[in-house]
Amino acid sequence: MTQITGWTALDDRAVTYARALAMDSVQKVGNGHPGTAMTLAPVAYNLFQRHLIHDPSDPHWLGRDRFILSCGHSSLTLYTQLFFSGYGVEMEDMKSFRTWDSLTPGHPEFGHTAGVEMTTGPLGAGVATAVGFAMAARYERGLLDPNAPAGQSPFDHSIWVICSDGDLQEGVSGEASSLAGTQELGNLNLIYDDNRISIEGDTHVSFTEDVAARYRAYGWHVQEVAALSDGNIDLVALDAAMVKAKAETSKPSIIRMHSVIAWPAPKLRGTAKSHGSALGDEEIAATKKELGLNPEESFAMPDDVFAHVRAVKTRGAALRKEWDEKFSKWQSSNPEKATLLKRLTSRELPQGWEGSIPVFEAGKDLATRSASGHVINAIAKVLPEFWGGSSDLADSNMTTIEGGKSFLPATSEMKNADPYGRIIHFGIREHAMGSIINGIALHGLSRSFGGTFAVFSDYMRPSVRLAAIMDIPSTFVWTHDSIGVGEDGPTHQPIEHFAALRAIPNFAVIRPADANEVAEAWKAVLKRNKPAGFLLSRQNLRTVDRTTHGAVSGVNQGAYILKEASGKPQVTIIATGSEIPLALDSQIALEAQGVSTRVVSAPCLEWFNEEPKSYQESVIPKDSLRVSIESGIALGWREYVGDSGVIISLDRYGASAAAPKLFAEFGFTVERVVGDIQKALG
Repeated sequence: MTQITGWTALDDRAVTYARALAMDSVQKVGNGHPGTAMTLAPVAYNLFQRHLIHDPSDPHWLGRDRFILSCGHSSLTLYTQLFFSGYGVEMEDMKSFRTWDSLTPGHPEFGHTAGVEMTTGPLGAGVATAVGFAMAARYERGLLDPNAPAGQSPFDHSIWVICSDGDLQEGVSGEASSLAGTQELGNLNLIYDDNRISIEGDTHVSFTEDVAARYRAYGWHVQEVAALSDGNIDLVALDAAMVKAKAETSKPSIIRMHSVIAWPAPKLRGTAKSHGSALGDEEIAATKKELGLNPEESFAMPDDVFAHVRAVKTRGAALRKEWDEKFSKWQSSNPEKATLLKRLTSRELPQGWEGSIPVFEAGKDLATRSASGHVINAIAKVLPEFWGGSSDLADSNMTTIEGGKSFLPATSEMKNADPYGRIIHFGIREHAMGSIINGIALHGLSRSFGGTFAVFSDYMRPSVRLAAIMDIPSTFVWTHDSIGVGEDGPTHQPIEHFAALRAIPNFAVIRPADANEVAEAWKAVLKRNKPAGFLLSRQNLRTVDRTTHGAVSGVNQGAYILKEASGKPQVTIIATGSEIPLALDSQIALEAQGVSTRVVSAPCLEWFNEEPKSYQESVIPKDSLRVSIESGIALGWREYVGDSGVIISLDRYGASAAAPKLFAEFGFTVERVVGDIQKALG
């Protein structure tokens, strides 16, 4: 190890104590994943101490490199380096690993522990989200400093990832890695820990492919680092590979690092038993003897070693000072861009931006996907940080930013290619798209969106769930949201999806009724700065006349009175999206029969649930017959209509036919709605 310039015996000892901390932390709580953290101790230490540009005194420093531990189960790999580096994790936190309210939960959690760039645990997500980080870094550079020579901008930085066999078995990592190769993301560096062990044992029971060849085929820069003869990490070779990876700026880099899990445990190294279980007192004692440590000591950290590792803060401060000087020069030379950056870092919107959002004329039918397309383009004109695209469905999702050019590397031969373009072509990779959108949101300065058909939200659910867990402003555009898809049939007609998406906590599902609800909802999403998804129609919908109906501002409350009853409501019809015209027509028929009927538009039940009970009951009175209409499963609507209410729903899969035929055949008609209500009224 002394062959690494600047590496000393203190660094060797620091790595040794890092391995011991991994064993001790898991043993104390009785559960966790010690083996990988033991193996990766020298890798993460070398990265944080020598390669990673970071300043522990400011975890949010704009000029920092980003590090993502994709194999989140090996959280101690990260926590130990956060402890060593001085991010606020201390020895007591290491001792409280995986316990209530500790800074060291079982998997790293964004927003909970300083220095954690994203929540990881679902394997593959970290790799895929890192691609979003790398794309965001390039886009933001183009936004703020496009003409600076390569490597000379204060906005140039690297994204580093440590990942596992499991990460690269997951499809989402392959989806995203393929796109990363196409995008030539030279700022992205993966260290792949190939230890050939998972919970079921040797990974060759299911995973024998040549990963290096696969990544070469993706267009990545690939290096391989063999383990030393005794099984330890060849840190000298790895260090050299990391230097080469960072120097390669024309393509993303992966280092396939061969290792032995739980090295140097005498009995459990290289075994599945060391993967997800405490090693046990006897094996820990034997391992500590192998490492030259006192087996009687737990959570040991000699003062000289601790002082040495914390000196990384001095290195960070020096790097920060150097960057500050470069940044100051940029500010002076780019006053308008500096003003933009100030707005972006504060997550503010430009003054008067809402005035650019279109108001749609009543009487002109328009699909809500089309309305969303108009709004997206209006937003793009006043928000340069706004960019996005679709998983190969842009023309159907209406997600293209006109004149925005395609986000593609300078070498691309594609039409309108631009490394700083605003249109993202995700390809047919819905899961990766969701993760990449999350990465862009996490990177921090820009606002992005990704579109596909609503039925394919199933492919994205893990990414959507992570967005909700992290509480980040990821925005998803799902079109073709009902049996209104028509002739494509049941495989493309979402039935259970509305309920499934609404089941995700801290996630807003927005199903607007007309073009103006779309516009108002987009404004709300940008102002709320939280995770949200749109459900939008393929077919044209009636644009409501707001001079005779409720103000569209009611969208901000999630549900509002769209059309009031002639008197005290005997019936309250609650509907969403494309079923609002049916609700309004049913109201006319009921009022003609002397039944006082209110129509409530409920584009976002999550926002409605945030409102005071007094408001909720003023909109949906409990002393009226409550009726819901939505072309999806009934699940969830009983909460709003009560035990005696009426639910007009669709609890079977659709069929292939024209949309009007489908709605008629499945009972979404005035006759059926009125009949069910009259029956309920007795």
